Amino acid sequence: MHALGNERIEIAVTPTDADDITAGELLQVLANHPASRLTFVYGGHAVRPGYHVTEVKAGQFAALDCGANPESWTELFIQLWDVDDSPDQMTAKKFASIIRKVTEHVALDLSARLTFEVSDGVAPMQLHRAGTPTVSEGEVTVELSPRPASCKPRDRWLAEQNRASCCGGQISGAKRC
Repeated sequence: MHALGNERIEIAVTPTDADDITAGELLQVLANHPASRLTFVYGGHAVRPGYHVTEVKAGQFAALDCGANPESWTELFIQLWDVDDSPDQMTAKKFASIIRKVTEHVALDLSARLTFEVSDGVAPMQLHRAGTPTVSEGEVTVELSPRPASCKPRDRWLAEQNRASCCGGQISGAKRC
């Protein structure tokens, strides 16, 4: 549940959101491997060693979905500039210190949805969600995948159908767009 003014709105997590990690979850993994190189992988390739975190933004959103349902959520955006500006790979500790520095100036909800904005400075910025980090041989790897658009009423309807089929319950009054 999220509060919007005096009104409480229930936000359903869509099936595509279930695989997302939060900034807090990412930072927890990084804290356990501070000296490890941090590599982000998107579009089938790893970011170049000299990549930069160019911006960290926090947003609170209120919207009306295509089924006329009010929605609200918080989201963190981390912008990665995929350049080969340095031979040194960013470490988990360095990335975490950047986020910590941001928290000195901007209130960050580390349980918020996490979105990465990635560009090489030539191609348009692309929005990605982050998967669960993997750790091996001194490297933490975070797989980024494109953040797809979705129809929230349809996603809620599908989630209700899945719950009904798992629990043997009946669905009544489900609203589809």
